Amino acid sequence: MTLDINDKAAVEKLLWGEIEESRFGMLACGTPSGGHFQPMTAFAEPESGTIWFYGRTDTELAKSAGTATPAVFVFMSKDQKVQASISGQLHAGPDLLHRDKYWSAMVGAWFAKGKGDPHLTMLSFTCGEANVWVSDKGGLKLGWEVAKANLTGSTPDVGGHATLKLG
Repeated sequence: MTLDINDKAAVEKLLWGEIEESRFGMLACGTPSGGHFQPMTAFAEPESGTIWFYGRTDTELAKSAGTATPAVFVFMSKDQKVQASISGQLHAGPDLLHRDKYWSAMVGAWFAKGKGDPHLTMLSFTCGEANVWVSDKGGLKLGWEVAKANLTGSTPDVGGHATLKLG
C-alpha cells in the first residue's frame, strides 16, 4: 500500500474502507480520560459521515449518549496499518431504518427478544475530526526502520499522520 498521506481524499477513502472491512473499534462518551471505551461493531456510512452501532439501553454508554454527546471512536484495521481516533457526536434512540438495515444473526445474539427487544437502541456517531495514522511498512521494513533508528539516534519512519474533517 503506497499512499500519499497529504492526499486527504485518499486517506479518507482508505479509512472508511478499513472501517467497513474490519467493523470493530472502541467507543466512549466524553473525553478519553473521562470515560471508558467499549468494544463495538461499527456500520459505516461514509456518504453521511456517520457510524452506526447497536446498543443496549441498560449500558453506561447508551445512558451517557444524549442527542449530541461528545464521543470518541478509536479504530485499528485488521492488518494494523491504519489507526484512527475520531471525535464526534453520539446520539441514542430508536431508529427502525438502521436497526433493520444492519440486523444479522450476530447482532441478534446480543438481544434475546430480537428486533423488538426493549433494551435495544441505536447509537449514531456523527464523525467530526479524525486523526489517522497510516503505515505501509511490512514487518521487514519496520524492523529495518527500528534498527536504523537505534543505530543513528533518529526516529523510525513507520508511516504518516493526517488530520481529516469527516461528515
